[in-house]
Amino acid sequence: MTVEKAEMRLKILYFAWVREKTGRAFEEVDVPLGIATVADLVTWLKTRGPEFELAFARSDVIRAAIDQVHAKPTAEIANAREIAFFPPVTGG
Repeated sequence: MTVEKAEMRLKILYFAWVREKTGRAFEEVDVPLGIATVADLVTWLKTRGPEFELAFARSDVIRAAIDQVHAKPTAEIANAREIAFFPPVTGG
């Protein structure tokens, strides 16, 4: 008999106004089975409370990095150890 892992443990980092709105710089979370992409993770994070819903309200402008490599919303997170979320960076 095999036992399937029901969730995956991830370290999630929040930067700039994403950090301010969530009220935390990072956390380790158990992500439910079925969360396969960055976009899936954002959708799930929004369900964790009003601070997350507010932080990810404009998820179309939030950028992500998987293990310190920029990633698109469609990127798979299956083997990720760390995912970071941050607003776009502008320079001048």
